[in-house]
Amino acid sequence: MIHPKTELKFISNQIGYGVVATEFIPAGTITWALDDLDREFTPSKLKKMNPLYQNILETYCYRNNKGNFVLCWDNGRYVNHSFKSNCISTAYDFEIAIRDIQAGEELTDDYGYLNVTEPFRGIDEGTRRKTVYPDDLLNHSEAWDKQLIKNFPKIVKVEQPLKSLITPKLWKDITAIAEGKKEMKSIKENHFFG
Repeated sequence: MIHPKTELKFISNQIGYGVVATEFIPAGTITWALDDLDREFTPSKLKKMNPLYQNILETYCYRNNKGNFVLCWDNGRYVNHSFKSNCISTAYDFEIAIRDIQAGEELTDDYGYLNVTEPFRGIDEGTRRKTVYPDDLLNHSEAWDKQLIKNFPKIVKVEQPLKSLITPKLWKDITAIAEGKKEMKSIKENHFFG
């Protein structure tokens, strides 16, 4: 489920639609969490589907570490790629804002941590990386982990509208990580070794 203080908005002809903050979202906020309405498809099930459905799923899904395709039921499926993303996935089935997101600003992910099946060239944002590759999680996890570790302590300090989707056990783990009492799992655990 995507953060409730967001909306779907037309970004540009090149990008299409994206998810935009309707209010200020501080760093450390859970911006998306896997929920019971999200659907998961195995690669074999996807291959048996009508090509029309296959195209939709390949466009709007991410792959989890089992190699299954996960379709977000809400606007979460419209979060666009950026090499300078303001949100990052964790190894705990949720994403956090890694910097403050202003009202009217687009929420973005680096598709490099979403187990893409094929490389694709992103929009030039003046970054060293220009292409997203299926093995980006293996090559960039250290940098993403540093951003997560820096922002994990903020999770327990800011308002969390999606907290009800986090189990009490996981919230206890998040608190322990935020307080430096437990080691954070690396984002690398999201990689699908297929």
